[in-house]
Amino acid sequence: MSDLTNSEFCTPAATGTRRQYLYIVQSSLEPAKCKIGITDNLDRRLREYNATTGQSKDNIYSYLFTCEVKNMREIENDIKHNFPHLREQASREIYFYNAALFDMYISFIKSHPHFRREIFMKPDEKKQVIKIVKKTTPTLRERGLSRKDVMQRAKNINNDEFYTRYADVEKEIEMYPVEIWRDKCVFCNCDDAVGETRTEKDSSAFALYFIKNFVRLGLRKLICTHYSGQMDLFQAGAKGYIFTKEGVREMTTAPKGYTGCFEDPLSLKILNEEADIVCTNPPFSRARDYWRVVINSGKKFLIISNESNCVNTAFIPYFMNGQVWAGYNRVYTYLNPKREIVRAAGRWYTNLPVKDRPTSRNLKFVPLDEIPERFKKYDDAGTLCTDNCYIPADYDGPFAVSAAPILNGILEKGYKIVQDKKYVPYFNGREAFARILVQKV
Repeated sequence: MSDLTNSEFCTPAATGTRRQYLYIVQSSLEPAKCKIGITDNLDRRLREYNATTGQSKDNIYSYLFTCEVKNMREIENDIKHNFPHLREQASREIYFYNAALFDMYISFIKSHPHFRREIFMKPDEKKQVIKIVKKTTPTLRERGLSRKDVMQRAKNINNDEFYTRYADVEKEIEMYPVEIWRDKCVFCNCDDAVGETRTEKDSSAFALYFIKNFVRLGLRKLICTHYSGQMDLFQAGAKGYIFTKEGVREMTTAPKGYTGCFEDPLSLKILNEEADIVCTNPPFSRARDYWRVVINSGKKFLIISNESNCVNTAFIPYFMNGQVWAGYNRVYTYLNPKREIVRAAGRWYTNLPVKDRPTSRNLKFVPLDEIPERFKKYDDAGTLCTDNCYIPADYDGPFAVSAAPILNGILEKGYKIVQDKKYVPYFNGREAFARILVQKV
């Protein structure tokens, strides 16, 4: 490992004190993971990783990010506290990794009060050893798969009924002015049961929040539906039903043949004729159908969906046409039908006004030549690709960004999406993570 290139860096021997560092390191054989740790000697720590007993010679660790901090243990604990859902094991330093998650880690670290400055490590140039092995199985390319496809299949589960926790509903809705809800009919149309005990054991968090805050929000009506599917988290039975609250009057009805599905004719009738604002968590696997139904209705909405939707061709036109944008918060922790904690990369999406978006400060608008080389590169087609939320303020052509700038509000800062499908860059013939093409207006 060579010396640090940052001219301000001094070794502990030169200063007589121990400096503290935080790093993100990755194994070459585990591209879907990274490790976040602390040390007082970056060179030594990397050597330790690469000298691990039993470590394959083909597996090389390298730093993705390094920085100097004031209190390394405190910032490490804060990272563990803020990203428990992205840690592989609670007792280890392994975190899930992709371009969007990396941007999120870096944004958190750089905004932390103990962050001092980023340090750039120049890796040693090592000769590549070509290992010839007997071919026994077809390659991913031969099977028509990318590494991303394999990762996604591994993460898929048999049932995607993720039930939102009350705290996450409250956290998001409290960000909007009370006036938005006044004299409105709120429709919760994705298995938002209302039980007798009015607790999270038998009731949807969405239903509970609006029932509890009905008067404070000045609601005119609340309508919640229960889905008659095989999974029954709320022990509400197999029949679909409709709960209605209007003032102090509450009523539950179970129309004959009603399924409770958001596409049921009666649900669509309520959506089109009664609802003012839709607020719920639709099944991730039905997101395309749900977005189409709700957005085409022309109603206001505040819903949870997959965080990667904004780089998915099926959803990009909605962002491109200003029909939807990110809400304030992410949602990573849910309950499954067995009431067990499950993890999924969710995000609030809405067409309600989002004012003074806190995460917009993560966007770094700087001249192109001031973006660090590691965060800007041109793909095989000559398209500029930027990372870590760097935005080339003096660049007028289209360039590709990850999901993070879209979720952080770049479209609210004088930029637009210029292609109604995802952009997949190739670097030296290898497919990279999907991005979005944006351009200054």
